[in-house]
Parts: sequence; C-alpha cells; structure tokens
Amino acid sequence: MGHVVAITGGGTGGHVFPGLAVIEALRDYGITDVCWIGSARGVEREIAESWNIPFYAVPAGKLRRYFSLHTFLDAFRVPAGFLMALYRLRKISPALVFSKGGYVTVPVVAAARVLGIPCYTHDSDLDPGLATKLNSRMVDRVLVAYEKSKDYFAPGLKAKVLVTGNPVRKAISAGDASRGRQFLGLGADERPVLLFLGGSLGATEINDLVSGALSRLRERCCVVHQTGRQGGRLDKPESHSEDASEQSAPSYYAAPFFSSEYPDILAAADLVVCRAGAGTVWELAVTGTPALLIPLGLQGSRGDQIRNAELYADSGAARILPSGKTTVETLVAEIWRVLDDPEQLQRMSAAARTFAGPDSADLIAYMISCQIYGTLAADGER
Repeated sequence: MGHVVAITGGGTGGHVFPGLAVIEALRDYGITDVCWIGSARGVEREIAESWNIPFYAVPAGKLRRYFSLHTFLDAFRVPAGFLMALYRLRKISPALVFSKGGYVTVPVVAAARVLGIPCYTHDSDLDPGLATKLNSRMVDRVLVAYEKSKDYFAPGLKAKVLVTGNPVRKAISAGDASRGRQFLGLGADERPVLLFLGGSLGATEINDLVSGALSRLRERCCVVHQTGRQGGRLDKPESHSEDASEQSAPSYYAAPFFSSEYPDILAAADLVVCRAGAGTVWELAVTGTPALLIPLGLQGSRGDQIRNAELYADSGAARILPSGKTTVETLVAEIWRVLDDPEQLQRMSAAARTFAGPDSADLIAYMISCQIYGTLAADGER
C-alpha cells in the first residue's frame, strides 16, 4: 500500500469541513496524497473539487430510523455502494480510510474492512449518529468529541473509543476582525457585528426571525446574515462569494454562503445567532465567540443539536433559545440582554475558548500518521 489517505463523509457541510481540517493537518506530517469518497448527490463533491481534492462517487442509500418509500428504494443503493466502494478502494489502495460521518460512509467502511484497510471514524456530536454506530463495529478506532460521548458505546467497543475533540480548519482560528469589518464595508462604524448563521443549507426558522427583527436590529448593530444556499454555487476557497452577496439595506449584509471571508467575518462578530451543529459549535469555541443557539428540534432531527447546545451552554459559552418557540420579540430581547452586558460577553468568550481544548485536527493527523508509518513521528514527538 502507498501512503494515500481516503476520506469519506458527506451529506452536509458539517460532515465535510472537519475532514478538510484533518487533510490540512496531515500535510504537516508529510501526508499529501489524499482523496475523497462520497455521494454524487451530496455537497461533498462540490466542496472537495473546489479544494482540488480528487473525488470518487459511490451510490449511497440514506439510513433512516423510520419506514418510507425512499427507504425501500435506498435499500438497493446500499449493496451497490458497497460494490463500488470495493472497486474504488482496490484501485486507490489507500493506507487508511478516515470516515467523517454521514450515511455514505457505511459502504466505504464495510469495503475497507473486507479489504483489510485500517479505518478510523470520527463523530462530531455528543451522541453518535446511526452511521457511526454501524461503523464503530468495523473500524480500528472510534474518535469522539467529548468524554461523555464514550457512554453511548457498548462496553465491548469502549477500548477503541478515543476523545479527540472536533477538528477545525486552520483558517478559522486565523480570522482577523479588521479584515472582516473591511470586507463588510463598515469603515468607521463601531457598532457591534451581529452574525446570523443557518448552516450550508440554510435555516428557514432563523431566516424568518431575521426578517421580522431586522428593522430593530439595524438601529444598533451591523447585521450579517448567511441565508443558506438557494440554488447558488460554492465558491473556491481562494475566491470571495461577492457574486452571491445580497446587500439589501444599510447595516445589513446577506449572502447564501460565505467562503474564504467567513473566518474574518466570524472574528469580527460580537455575537452569533445560529443552530447548534457540532462543527459550528466548535468553530465558536475555537474563536471564543459568544452565541445564542437555536438548536434544530426533534421535528427535524434526532435531537443531536439539542444535546450539543445543552452541553455547550452548560460551559457558559452560549445561551439557548428553543426552536419553534422563539419569537421575534424574544430574540431581540435576548440579543440586547447579551450585548448590553460587556462583562457577560467576556465571560462567554473565555468559557468558549476553554471548551475547545487542544488542536483536534493535529491530534487526529498525528494518530493517522502513526498508524500509517507504524511508529511515532521521526523525533518521537508531535
């Protein structure tokens, strides 16, 4: 086998961007030959190709905990995905497969197991998703974000469960507030920056709240709004998404998706209002950005965002607003309550940075390099 590392994962940006962080960190250990295996229908193809990462598609059936006609149809895609993954992995001959989550990973991990290829899987949420639970029995190591995550695995599996935190791209921690304010065209405007994030696919609830509260918020803040993809394209990392911007009013900047400017905008933000996806929460922690979290409720998820939000809020880094019950009036009042208390903002920022801990991407890359080379780094240290 060569020293190729095959990354698999997809479905949402939350399953892709942490994988990119690991790829960045692998370069520090001399591992530059990587590829991505994912679904042709997911966001992963576009993101991987925009980063010049070779991409290979496999059929993937969505794993559902309920019955639907799609479940029946997807049942045929699972064995097709397994056979295609076998074919891809034989041709690529990777030294290791790293799974970052999503239903597309299951046939890839199963194929790696059959071929005897070492495989690690990582789950960003407090409690593992169904794909991780299935993969955990086939991989060499299960990497999780939190110490409490270990409790969700069977006793016989706990020996291979390791806590690594969540990998975050280097660009996130390198964000510059002054560049962010310049990008937003704030000039000498010293009002606080209020950033609304809906994830790569957007969040209708958050968008509706922004629409209702915007006139009041603009009186005291510069409002920045990531609305989600609405038929737009993902820009390459080196290019700004200015073509997607929707500067619709003074003190309001909106775009479907932020690309290379996102770390600078995040650094400039005084307060973020967002969902509680694991990747987003960890980016807030790394940058020390206070947040109001509106986690996706049980009507649209398995409740993982609720548990992510509760754990993060318990640290003092954020406050929670319940999905489906938060009104425009409640949101505005909570925003003023936080922004009008500078000491609280400082406490929330300090709690966030403590929550993040060591560099997760570097730790994961180090473990992969040790697996591949069969020894520690040349000098015996990271």
